[in-house]
Amino acid sequence: MRQEELQAVQAPLKQRYRDDEQSAVVILRAAADLDSVAVSCSVQTGLALVEAGLHPASGGDGTLACSGDMLLQALVACAGVTLRSVAVNRDIALSGGRITAAGELDFRGTMGVDRDAPVGFRAIDLRFELDPGLSPEDVETLLKLTERYCVVYQTISKGVAVTISHDPPA
Repeated sequence: MRQEELQAVQAPLKQRYRDDEQSAVVILRAAADLDSVAVSCSVQTGLALVEAGLHPASGGDGTLACSGDMLLQALVACAGVTLRSVAVNRDIALSGGRITAAGELDFRGTMGVDRDAPVGFRAIDLRFELDPGLSPEDVETLLKLTERYCVVYQTISKGVAVTISHDPPA
C-alpha cells in the first residue's frame, strides 16, 4: 500500500473520530469454547479456529497452541502492522525486516509450586531487525512511533484493568 492510499482510507476515519469522540470507541471481543474432556479450548481468531491448551511445561503435549505464545504472536503482529503503517505514513521505504518477541515465564507460579513465583511473564523482549539501509533517524522514528501506537504493546506495558465475572449459560 502506498502512502496516499493509506492516508485516503484513514483520513475520513480520523475526521469522524475528531468530530465524534464516541465513534472511535470500539469493543473487540474474543471467545473460547471449553472442551468437554481435554484440558483445552477452541478460540475463533477471525480467520481460523485455534485450539489452545497446556504448554508442555505445564503438562501439555505441544500439539495445541499455548496462550502465552498467542500473546507474543499478537504482540509481534500488532507491532508489525503498526510499524508498516508508520513507514507508509512517513514515506519511509522499508524493504523488509523481522520482529520477534521472547517472554520469560516461571512455571512455578502458574503451577502453584511456589506462591512467591510470579504468574505470567516476568519479562518480554520485543526485538526489531530492520532493513540495514535505513538511516538511523528513520529507524528511531519507526521504533518510537511503533511503540507509541501499537495497541498490544501499550496494553501489556502499561497494564489495564481486567474484571472477571460470571454469567450462567443462556
